[in-house]
Amino acid sequence: YEDDDVLVLNKPFGLAVQGGTGTRRHVDGMLAAMADRFGDRPRLVHRLDRDTTGVLLVAKTRDTAARLGKTFQSRSAAKTYWALVEGIPRPPQGRVEVALVKDTGPDGDRVRKARPGEQDVAMHATTVYSVIDRVGQKCAWVSLKPVTGRQHQLRAHMDILGHPIVGDPKYLPASGRSSLADTDFADKLYLHARRLILPHPAVARGGPAKRRTPDTIDVTAPIPEHMRATFVGLGLDPDRYESE
Repeated sequence: YEDDDVLVLNKPFGLAVQGGTGTRRHVDGMLAAMADRFGDRPRLVHRLDRDTTGVLLVAKTRDTAARLGKTFQSRSAAKTYWALVEGIPRPPQGRVEVALVKDTGPDGDRVRKARPGEQDVAMHATTVYSVIDRVGQKCAWVSLKPVTGRQHQLRAHMDILGHPIVGDPKYLPASGRSSLADTDFADKLYLHARRLILPHPAVARGGPAKRRTPDTIDVTAPIPEHMRATFVGLGLDPDRYESE
């Protein structure tokens, strides 16, 4: 989606959103190449992990970025992710409210459940989940809605729940082996930013009525090919909601 104020991308697997140690190719660097003659350039207003696919919102101007930043801070943006997780969460619908802390290990930064005495560094985090479909007792297709926006929140919360996201190298099953290890599945993360709904920034600033912008931005990204192929192989219907 694109209009005068925003650009919405369907980020592919493996593309970093921002630069870091050893990361030269990333979305933020690509946006820098779109600067106008005054030096103003599109700006990121939220993040996705490198291996998470799907909806990524970009502001075209500094003013729009500031307005969208406030929208995310006030939790006025509704985000829905799809994931394939190990096992079947019970109950099939629920809410995970577990504070998280950053931790560093041999495989890099990750987050974990806060321990007693870590209140000063713990980050409150809440995720609402719902099972969409299941494959026996092996795995489940779930909808995840983060109420807060912490680093690795969905990945950590599902791991804490006992149902880590398939293909997640940082939050492996306790056995160290995926339940799909004997099936034909891609060695990739099965987490996709499916949908984003939020007030349009032009409406928030009281833009002129002649501007043909919607009151609400509501965008949905089709799932990536590796998830589609695995869903089909498992007997799940990846197009179940494409007509909505």
